[in-house]
Amino acid sequence: MRTAARQHQQNLRYRSQIKTLFKRLTTDATGDDEERTGESHRRLTALVDRAAARRAIHRNAASRKKSQAQRIVNGSKPSG
Repeated sequence: MRTAARQHQQNLRYRSQIKTLFKRLTTDATGDDEERTGESHRRLTALVDRAAARRAIHRNAASRKKSQAQRIVNGSKPSG
């Protein structure tokens, strides 16, 4: 039971951190600094992959979140 409680806390930590990094990526993407946006995207992608590897989130959910993050990044760049 203690193991399950500890794992539950770790999973909550992953999910909370993913949400925080999504918010940070969104604010960075609205700015002009592409380097900062890229760094936020790399950190978010790495965390999502790590959470999926530890099964804190489902692998399909991880894929969906990475796709959403990529769309945020692509939407921030001027077209053309």
